[in-house]
Amino acid sequence: MAKVFKWVVFLALGLMVLLAVVAFTLHRWVSTDDFRQRVEREASAALGVPVALDRVAVDVWPLPAVALSGISVQSKPAITVERVEVRPQWQPLLQGRLVVSTLLVRRAVLPQQGIDGVLLLLQKKKKPAAAATPVPAPADKQPQTTQMDWLPRRTVLDEVTWISAAGARTTVQAEARLGDDGLPDDVALKLLKGNLEGLTASLKREEAKAGAAGDEWALQVNVGGGKVEGKLGLKKVPSAVASRPGEELQLHGKLQTRDVEVSALTAPSKSLTGKLEASTTLNSRAATTGALVDALQSQTTFTVRNAVLQGIDLAKAVKTVGLSRGGQTPLDTLAGQVNTQGKAAQLTNLVASSGALSASGNVAISPAKALSGQVSVNLAGDSKIGSAIGGAVGVPLQVGGTLDNPEVTLSRSALLGAAIGTVLMPGVGTGAGANLGDRVGEGFRSLFGK
Repeated sequence: MAKVFKWVVFLALGLMVLLAVVAFTLHRWVSTDDFRQRVEREASAALGVPVALDRVAVDVWPLPAVALSGISVQSKPAITVERVEVRPQWQPLLQGRLVVSTLLVRRAVLPQQGIDGVLLLLQKKKKPAAAATPVPAPADKQPQTTQMDWLPRRTVLDEVTWISAAGARTTVQAEARLGDDGLPDDVALKLLKGNLEGLTASLKREEAKAGAAGDEWALQVNVGGGKVEGKLGLKKVPSAVASRPGEELQLHGKLQTRDVEVSALTAPSKSLTGKLEASTTLNSRAATTGALVDALQSQTTFTVRNAVLQGIDLAKAVKTVGLSRGGQTPLDTLAGQVNTQGKAAQLTNLVASSGALSASGNVAISPAKALSGQVSVNLAGDSKIGSAIGGAVGVPLQVGGTLDNPEVTLSRSALLGAAIGTVLMPGVGTGAGANLGDRVGEGFRSLFGK
């Protein structure tokens, strides 16, 4: 028994020495300029743009890893990464399969325009390849690397900066772990720099309930001094398109927002400040996970406490029939509903009040942050106007401009009514005339279908 144990020890030591020699030789070979230049050529040919590397290294201890340092993809603008490290799993590697265990990306700068340029080149390269004759599967039964194997089970982003097409920079620190189905088990995210700087978020998969369809995750976001919490669910459903039979993905969720500063969500724009309380439902349906974001729809009922509307003084806008610019409007209450689809938003059933001032209306926000809509503003405390018409005056104002620079003006019919009201009752009939003129204009549009 002692001899057997001794031979086992000697064999193990021999294998360790052999492995060390192979690793050392591989490390020396991979670290040479010839190998680095070969990797640069292969990467450049694959992406269609020049790729430069400072160094390629292979590590064995404590885990096997391949690291690329000083990566520069010469797109316009360039994509740069200080270090990319890929760690495979040991057991599949010994069986001839490459299964990525960990992907580490450190100090990367990813301009959206550069990424779009590379993706466009890759799409052009795929077109002739699609018409090529498919290669038959290998005859042997050796395990093959699948697309799922390439998905890293753990991804770490260390100070990764994304630059939007408009030039806005966002730097994140994040870590995500995937389950065997390719969906996240847990995600942790922190925004180090950017419009939502200081935001932290976590997403954790919950155990499936008996009889439940699909998976659920618990979401928690800390932002603007408050929290957004709720559940997200994902399940497969029959395709809604007859020409594309099969299954689609359906995303649904319910979120509660508590005590969040509104301007923290709209940064850098601070057109509205105050504490937000909201209830949101989310729905999306698409064939792929990537398309779920573009198809996302949401419905939100909200209230903002101690709200201040920046860039508009509604009281002055009423008294000057929409000619006032700038200023601010403090509001005791602000409530309404928001419906979104993609980057477009529609604000409906808006109700605001502050002392003698009250307002209601509907406003749309385009993906480019352009505003359009109408609000009706009442000034019940104006003694002259109030006594003349026996109550509050509702002056209709057209909303325009952008989220950062909002504008309010009178419609043509309301402007004509204001002019007539001023002639008939100088100083008193302006607001009442604007209200009447707008109603008459709406009546004519309804009558003639315009």
